Amino acid sequence: MKIYLTLLIVLILSGSFFAQSPKFFDSPFALGGGYTPGWYVPKMDILNSELKNFGAGELSSNGFYVSGGGGFVYLPFVIPGLRVGGMGFGGSTSESTVINGISKEVKYSLSGGGLTVEYTLPFVRDIGISVGAIIGGGSLEIEMNKNSGSFNWNVSMSELNTSSTDVNRRFANSYWIISPTLNIDVPVYRFVALRLGAGYQFTFGGDWEADNGKPLTGVPSDISGKSFFIQSGIFIGFFSF
Repeated sequence: MKIYLTLLIVLILSGSFFAQSPKFFDSPFALGGGYTPGWYVPKMDILNSELKNFGAGELSSNGFYVSGGGGFVYLPFVIPGLRVGGMGFGGSTSESTVINGISKEVKYSLSGGGLTVEYTLPFVRDIGISVGAIIGGGSLEIEMNKNSGSFNWNVSMSELNTSSTDVNRRFANSYWIISPTLNIDVPVYRFVALRLGAGYQFTFGGDWEADNGKPLTGVPSDISGKSFFIQSGIFIGFFSF
């Protein structure tokens, strides 16, 4: 938690520092879009404890990279400083091992997207410091595989009528997302700006499913898509700050 609070303080102090930088562009009509990579840090403790007996290794608790994109448009005729848009993201982390010729792998994937609503603080000029939220939906998938690492068609077909030691499991949870965010946008050229920000993804609703969409019950509540995240981006467009 201390590192998260430190990051937010750095964001605010960075905004005060860059507020003295030269103005590149201030458009009465502003819109843009670009690439928005991020770093998500969901809780892995409970999941890792459940996976110990599987033997594929522990998933990192330090987070993982996600790729994404987004766009926005300012709506000053509604509320000065109001910016709305959309975004989407997806990423995964995995661990695998081979023991006595048997390959074991676990993969954890997050994806989501939705409407973005941000308010750019009017008392800071030349850069944009925005508070807002992402409102949308997302999904969490956990895949576990255990096999010999190679397959033969005839053998695989014959296993349909016999017991097999191979394991292939897919657990999925779809949900609604509300993610409060704090972002700083810094213009580096007339039509280019860089972004750095942070937020927390809250999830609610949605049921777990297994394999081919069958209901899954008994999943620990701490295994979810809730996650602290850092977001960045490079935007091209017209800016108003």
